[in-house]
Order: sequence, then structure tokens, then C-alpha cells
Amino acid sequence: MNIWPAPLSSSPIRGVLSIPGSKSVTNRALILAAQSLETSKIRRPLISRDTSLMLAGLKSLGLRVEEADQLWQITGGLPEDNRQSEIQVGNAGTVMRFLPPLAALGRGTFSFDGDTRSYERPLGAVIQSLRQLGVEVIDQGRGGLPFTLLKSDIGLSGGEVNIDASASSQFVSALLLIGSSTKQGLRICNTSEKIPSLPHIEMSIHMVRAAGGEIDDSTPGIWEVAPRALNPFEGVIEPDLSNAAPFLAAALVTNGEITITDWPKSTTQPGDALRDIFTLMGGEVEFTDIGLRLRGTGHILGIDIDLGDVGELTPSIAATAALAQTPSHLRGIGHLRLHETDRLHALASEINALGGRVIEHEESLEIHPSALHGGTFHTYEDHRLATAGALLGLVVPGINVENMETVGKTMPTFPAMWSELVRASQ
Repeated sequence: MNIWPAPLSSSPIRGVLSIPGSKSVTNRALILAAQSLETSKIRRPLISRDTSLMLAGLKSLGLRVEEADQLWQITGGLPEDNRQSEIQVGNAGTVMRFLPPLAALGRGTFSFDGDTRSYERPLGAVIQSLRQLGVEVIDQGRGGLPFTLLKSDIGLSGGEVNIDASASSQFVSALLLIGSSTKQGLRICNTSEKIPSLPHIEMSIHMVRAAGGEIDDSTPGIWEVAPRALNPFEGVIEPDLSNAAPFLAAALVTNGEITITDWPKSTTQPGDALRDIFTLMGGEVEFTDIGLRLRGTGHILGIDIDLGDVGELTPSIAATAALAQTPSHLRGIGHLRLHETDRLHALASEINALGGRVIEHEESLEIHPSALHGGTFHTYEDHRLATAGALLGLVVPGINVENMETVGKTMPTFPAMWSELVRASQ
């Protein structure tokens, strides 16, 4: 693995940054665009491994895709011919969970495979949902990747689907995003007591409605999607607010100031919670004419918080908490053990290896103040672990991040942006 020496900052970090587009919004827009019979125009999409895998998947399904600088045009409507497609999902949760239901709207044999880690990630609820809808899925009893989807007719009849969404909100979103294209619509019933990352379901509902779909979510745990022809997607993708987390945290931990341009005043992105979280941790946050500004106050405060709805923010928050003056307890994040890696174990192991005091529980992390020292921060091929290591390296001399290239999953430009930010602040 390559080693990336994390830049150490000798001065407060200051800058104005534009963050690339949201992965979550980009990949949902692609799924919706695939179902419209007209041409969709997706402006300023995120260009990363996860979105490239989704785009390649659409091409494998027979959709026409035109790529230009900052503009993707998708001509929707799945072909009616009997296709033989092999689709690679990498280790992208949105791709492995959203593409199979979309493929089930067409006709053919669709083989899905991915990275080694993808075999360990929960996918059984999506497979079982497709079987409830009459789709034949061959997975040799694995309940996960790799598997083959067989479809002899065009479309899905729809109906009621019972699903255990306790492991991932993406199980529900996968059905919400294609429910409008079923013949009778879908009634999605969650059989579990709790769903992690609920804001991502709200994002899916919002985007389906914006495309002309109709979803009744008035009963908790039940979503009824009416059959509707979807309008083409046309719009600009919001900046990825979750990817802004390490940059905002950089200002907090160095007593600096960062402005993220074009931060939306209203959004369904879970990353918007950073405004409140980093305020509680000692930052001063406010909207400006160009975006969102965070100023450090010279205090880094610990936090006791349930991150169940915004788990993807945990690595940056944990790294910030490791530098805080008071203890933290990050709760409700047991589901992160099933993400790109077991994020709870990885964060505890890596911070402790640098002299930290992190106590790992089944569903939470306790983080206590401790003097950190240099060393190698392993990333486990997890993009958010890589950015957490870079954040610690801002103020702790001698931190080397292993395999920084893994940030290509959602933000390939991160290393260059980070290094330039540090250089320009000195």
C-alpha cells in the first residue's frame, strides 16, 4: 500500500472551498433518470469510483449515456430485448442495492459481482424483496454477492413487500426509487424496530416526488408508492456535505476558518447535521453570502450524541473528538460495522495506536482526551477512515495515512485539495 505523509499545519487553517457533488444525490438521480422515457440532464455530478460504477451499470443495462464536462445526459427507458449483462458494483452500497431492482424492471440475465469486501456487506433484504416481487435470483443461499438475476418479462407487477431494514436504509430507498415504474405500485413495510440513516430515506422520497412520483409515508414504517411515469431529471447536484466534514473540522481543530461555498439552506443530505454538531463541539457556524462558514474558537469540546441517523459523519467526528479537551460518547452507530469496513473497530484501533483512549462498545465509541503521537494510520480501504487520518495529521506530527487513494470512492480530489489548503494557510 502507498503511504501518504499527512500535512502538518503550523498555522490556523483558512480557506474558501467548493466541494464536489453529492454521491448520494448523484446516484439516486441516475436511477430516476433511467426510468424516464425522456432525456435527463445531470449537471455537476460527482465523478468518483462509486458514481462511475453506477454509470457503467446503466450502460450495461442498455441505457444511452452521454458524458461531457460537468454534464451527464441519460436517455431512459430500459430496452425490451433479452440482455446478458455483467455488472460490477465495487464496494458501493448504493450501486449494489439500487441497481438490481432497476435491472428487474427489464428483461434478461444480470450477473452482479463486486470487491471482496462487498461479499460481507448486507444485501439479503434486497434479494428477498425481489423474490417477493416474483424475480428469480440465484445466489447459492448466500443472501449476498455474487448473484444472478433472471427476468423473462418487462416490468414488475408490484404489490406488498416486507423488508427488514435494520441493517441499512438503502434497502428501503432501493424500492422507493423504482416503485413508480411498477405496474401496480409498491407497498413497502419495514419489519424491524429501527432503521439507521433515516435522512437518506427522506432524500429518496424527496427526489422521487420531485420527479413526479407519489409516495404516501404517513404511516411510520410503511411507504406506499403509486405507479407513475417519471419526469426526466434536470438539475445541479448539491455539494456533498458529508465530504465537507474533514474540511470544517480542520478549522475547528486548528482555530481557523473555513467557508464551504453553495451550502444549501434547505437539503435532505445528512451532512447538514454538521452545522449543529460542530457548534456543540466548539465551532461558530453561520451562513454567509457564498456558503457556510465555520470558525474555530480555540476550544474543542467533546460531545455525547446519537449518530444513528448520520453515521457516515462518524469518522470525522471521532477524529475531532480524539483531539478534544473533554470526553465524547458517539452512540447509535452499530450499523457502521457493516459499512466499507467495521468502522467502530477500525477507528478505535487506529486512534488507540496513536496513543488515544477509545473504548469500543457494540453500538458506540467512548473517546477520552489523550496526547497523540505519530504513526501509520490504516484505512481498511475505507475513504472516510482516510480523511479521518488526514484530519489527525493536521495537528499531530508524523502521521502517515496508508492507501490514501481509497478516497477515490467518493472524492478523488481530496488529497490535492487538502494539501493545497494546508500550504495556502501557512
